[in-house]
Amino acid sequence: MRAVIQRVEKASVSVNGQVVGSCGKGFLVLLCVMGEDTEAEIPFLSAKIAKMRIFEDESGKINKSLSDVSGELLIISQFTLAANCVHGNRPDFFSAAAPDKAKAYFDTFVCDIKQYVPHVETGVFGEHMTVELVNDGPFTITLDTNELKKKK
Repeated sequence: MRAVIQRVEKASVSVNGQVVGSCGKGFLVLLCVMGEDTEAEIPFLSAKIAKMRIFEDESGKINKSLSDVSGELLIISQFTLAANCVHGNRPDFFSAAAPDKAKAYFDTFVCDIKQYVPHVETGVFGEHMTVELVNDGPFTITLDTNELKKKK
């Protein structure tokens, strides 16, 4: 699984001009399920994101997690994180999971991360969405479970 985590002051996602999900201070997570992903990666990645300490403490040190700051989450499925741009100028997305698998894993991920974060909202899987955010920092981190597993 691949994720882009953006620390935000606020974020929202709309479909056809209607806001379908939003969050205040916390993370906007763009999530891509890859074809080779297994269900075992879901709890691993959800815990990693939920426990990530990228908020400042009282002394200005980046040392606090979402729960420490009562942070919220907005999670959006984004298969384009699977883009392969090696050949030519048009990316291919062959390494992304098939839509049925991606939706099932996305939904499971959302349910799993709710054990750590009380306020979790999402976009609408498979829809064209408009995302608005106020990035805090800016502070953006990318995670790939294939890379994280190598480090274990």
